[in-house]
Amino acid sequence: MKAKEQAAIFVEPKSLMLVAVGGAFGAVARYTMSEWIPSDFPWSTLVVNVLGSFLLGVLITIGLTNEQVSPEMILLIGTGALGAFTTMSTFSLDLIQLIDSGEHLPALGYMFANLILCPLSAFIGWRYIPMLLG
Repeated sequence: MKAKEQAAIFVEPKSLMLVAVGGAFGAVARYTMSEWIPSDFPWSTLVVNVLGSFLLGVLITIGLTNEQVSPEMILLIGTGALGAFTTMSTFSLDLIQLIDSGEHLPALGYMFANLILCPLSAFIGWRYIPMLLG
């Protein structure tokens, strides 16, 4: 194996720890949200996906335009916390359960809400929060 290929395989232990710690916080936050918003409809998954998309958009924009956000903070908050907070797997399971229970119209609405609101929230966080921050 070439040196460049070997370097690409190695992941810094510090980076792994940052992602793991952030992931623990994000997973707990997601679980807490599901307890705060109990419903037959998967509102909590929609809320965490939209909110997480927005926050990731804000974080990445601030990280790209402001050197006060370090790559380590991006790993901790972006990859770790927000990666564990938002969840495509739960979205997928919720969608399949709605379809399986014959709730086709709510399933369609839920699917489109996630597919539209999450990228839109990320875009708003990316584009407009920096304008508000000056």
